[in-house]
Parts: sequence; structure tokens; C-alpha cells
Amino acid sequence: MDMLWSGWGDPARATPLTETVTGLLRDLLGVKPRGTEPVALADITVPEPALDPAALRELADAVGGPDHVRTDAETRVRHTRGKSTPDLLRIRTGDVSDTPAAVVLPATHDEVLAVLRVCVAHRLAVVPFGGGTSVVGGLAPEARGPFVALDLARMDGLLALDPVSRTATLQPGLRAPQAEALLAAQGFTLGHFPQSFEWATIGGFAAARSSGQASAGYGRFDEMVLGLTVATPAGTLDTGRAPRSAAGPDLRQLVLGSEGAFGVITSVTVRVRPLPETRIYEGWRFASFEEGAAALRRLAQDGPRPTVLRLSDETETLIGLAQPDAIGSSGLPQDAGCMAIAGYEGTAEDTAYRRERAAAVLRDCGGTYLGEEPGDRWAHGRYSAPYLRDSLLDAGAFAETLETAGFWSALPGLYAAVRTALTTTLTESGTPPLVMCHISHVYENGASLYFTVVSAQGEDPVAHWTPAKHAANEAILAAGGTISHHHGVGGDHRDWYVREAGPLGIDALRAVKGRLDPTGVLNPGILLPTD
Repeated sequence: MDMLWSGWGDPARATPLTETVTGLLRDLLGVKPRGTEPVALADITVPEPALDPAALRELADAVGGPDHVRTDAETRVRHTRGKSTPDLLRIRTGDVSDTPAAVVLPATHDEVLAVLRVCVAHRLAVVPFGGGTSVVGGLAPEARGPFVALDLARMDGLLALDPVSRTATLQPGLRAPQAEALLAAQGFTLGHFPQSFEWATIGGFAAARSSGQASAGYGRFDEMVLGLTVATPAGTLDTGRAPRSAAGPDLRQLVLGSEGAFGVITSVTVRVRPLPETRIYEGWRFASFEEGAAALRRLAQDGPRPTVLRLSDETETLIGLAQPDAIGSSGLPQDAGCMAIAGYEGTAEDTAYRRERAAAVLRDCGGTYLGEEPGDRWAHGRYSAPYLRDSLLDAGAFAETLETAGFWSALPGLYAAVRTALTTTLTESGTPPLVMCHISHVYENGASLYFTVVSAQGEDPVAHWTPAKHAANEAILAAGGTISHHHGVGGDHRDWYVREAGPLGIDALRAVKGRLDPTGVLNPGILLPTD
């Protein structure tokens, strides 16, 4: 199934907002119904592909025939930009300024190399495309001419499984649900379940340093990666011969998070774990975000660490976003404080052990046990938030997310700085926002903060959001946070990433790109400036 071209996921799962939520948006935020309906896909006019006929023929030869090079309007629209709110707002107006000239579908590593050779010869920019779920502008290159989208959907297999070493080698176009199904058939799981799980791909997880909702137990995706094969214009890069190595700098780290700017990932070797016997999720209440964060820090530092551990602030808890399927009806009183979700996966014995001891820590830190129902509701709706975002856009509201991470000691200041930047900027623009936040991933030394912003759209929603996004980015850097914890850099964060990495760091990365991609055809302007 193709993802909804103008929104998220499966169109059949879209649900309109309730009257309660619509009234809240109107009365609290001044949200008004949209003046016009989004343009229909059939009504979008896409310019003819501006590709040299010789280049089209050579691309077709590289991937086994013309059936695997598509230039029709619908395919090109479906490969236009990603799924950030500005991306969706632009495509809903029919803006196809970032549409690829062609979509190329290779089936093998060698075919990817052949495509890159053609693109170099014809000076065509090339954008690797997995699930299309980027929310940071990672699929809209600064190409100086036509570009092609390199869709890896045909590379969707499980290449190898080593049950002794507990490793699996997967192709990059394999979507996460299919990867889990293939591994489950042999008794294993990857344990990587980000909010984009239903649509994102293995290659995308690696390219953007994805982090799943069960990262407290399974780790981030980049921690799971043991080896990578990468096709570049300069040739093939193979990394990872052992679980750990002292043989120089780890070249995997150059590829992880590089977002297609250095090469195209064509296989990923990951560690896998046995399927859990038991999964249990439960809810806890804390009087304040500060109190709840202290409890999460204690578990992250001293254990026992749950598999899932997250905490919503007071606003997110009150609205009910801690359980997206129950939005507007959290079932908690108005002085509900903050909702935490703790989840445990593994053997029955290990799950019981960690759950009992973690509960003692949470109670000692002031937590009140709410039972399994809040946890079950969270698990049931864990992939629903992007659908809610679509419904909010349909109702005339603006809704977007952003995230960061910092050390525990810096987290309170980081939280306050970003909230203030968003609230001040949008209020001064005439659209006072609702700003919600949760701690989504925890580590011994710090945690991530995931913000959700809802407001009225303004006359030009994209232009209206840009100053607020920039203000939040500035606040993140000033408060000592990283510009992205798991969404990636793309084009939206690039200029702030340049400042975070520093001049010498960026020069080093430019040198890497210059060696692997001498003509600069790979995702230009994404991750690194083109100038």
C-alpha cells in the first residue's frame, strides 16, 4: 500500500476530530475552519520531466528496464518532499517545486552503483528514498537542475540470519513491519518501534539515526547496527567485521545519520533478540514534570531499567496526548500532574523482576501506580499521533513536532527555553499555541525532549511557523541541547547543525563527502551546505 500522498499513512485510518476537540481548538486557540479544500491529486499539474532522453535510457539500462524508471505525475508527486507539517501544507496546495524528474527503482547493490554512475555522468542529483517519512526536509535537495528519487522499495529482503551470533542482514527498502514479520518467523525481533514504524524502512532508520519507543530496553537503531554496505559514486564501502573493534575510527559512524549525503545504504547488519515472552505496559502519575523526570533519571542511572520509559508534562497529560487514541478524555482530574508510561518486555521471569523493583523506585520517587489500562491505551495508540496531526490540519489547526536532547543537569533549562521560544514567538504573531512535551528516550547521562505544538494556522501557515521553528532551534543551541535527537538534520536543521558541529567538524565532513561523492550528486544541501 502507498502512503497517503497528502498526509500520513493509511487513508482508511484517518478519523475526524470530535466536537469536544474542535470546540477546544476554537475556544482556546482561535482555530477557524479552512477557507479552501486541499487540491486533489488528479488536479495537480506536474511539469514534464526535464531529463535528457539519453539519461533516461541509461537509467533504465542500469535498473533492468524502463519499467523501473517512472516519470508519471502521480509517482513523482508521491516522492515529493517528506511528511513534516510544512511539507504537507505545501503539497496540499499543489506546490510541486521539489518534485523529482524521475523515480528510479534499483533491485541490487550493483544496480545502485550503476545508477550513481549515470547520475554523475549527467550531473543529476540523486535522493535516496525509503519510506518517505522524513520530517526535517531530508527529501528536498538543493539541486541546481533536475534530480531523481532513488526508491529502494525493490530491495526489501532478509539476506541472512545468524541465530548463533543473533545478527540479521536486511536490505534498506524493507519496511519495519515486514522486517519484524520476517524475523518473528524465526523467533527474533529487532525491537525498534519508532512512531514511524508502520511506514519507515531499515535504510531510513540507519540514515537518520532513528530511535524507537522501546529504546530504554532495546537501544537506539544506531546501537543495533553492526555492519553496513554503502554504494557511493566512488565505489563500495563495507563496514563492520566484528561486534566491536579497535581497528581505527568506526567508519559506520560516518554513514549512520548521514541522510544519503555520503552514499546509499544497500544492506544493514543488525543485532536481534529473541521474541519477548511477555509485554506489559503500565501508567504512573507524578505531581510534576520535575518529580517525574527525577524518577526516570534514577531508573536510567541506577536501574532496573524498563523497556519503555516515557513521561508527559502537565499540559500533554491534561490534553490526553500521552494516549493519542484517548485525546481530549484522559480520564484524569484537572490536577492530574504528569503521566508516565513504563513497559517491560522479555522473559516472564525477567519482566516480573524488573517490574517489581522499578515499581519500588517509582513509588519512592513519589509515583502513584495507575494500573495497566493507561499503558495498554498508550500501546494501542502508539502510532496514532501522525493521523491526529492530519485531522488537526483538516480542521484548520497547525500542528507540528520537534525534539532535542541534553544532559540531565541541562534538561530543566532546555525544556523551559524551548517552551518559551515557541510560546512567545507564536503569541506575538497572533496565534497563541498549546505547547506540550514528553521525555521520550532516557539514558544514564541525559534524555530527549519531544515537543508538540498546536495553534491556529495564520494566513500563510508555513511562513507563520518558520520564525517559531527558528526561535526554537536557537533556544536549543543556547540551552546546550542537540539540534536533533532522532528526527535528523535534513535541510530544516542544517544551518544549526553546522553551528553545533563547528567549522573544523564541518570541514572534516566536507572532506569525507568530497572523497565519496566528488561531484556532489548525493542529496545536495542536506546535512551539509552546498556552498
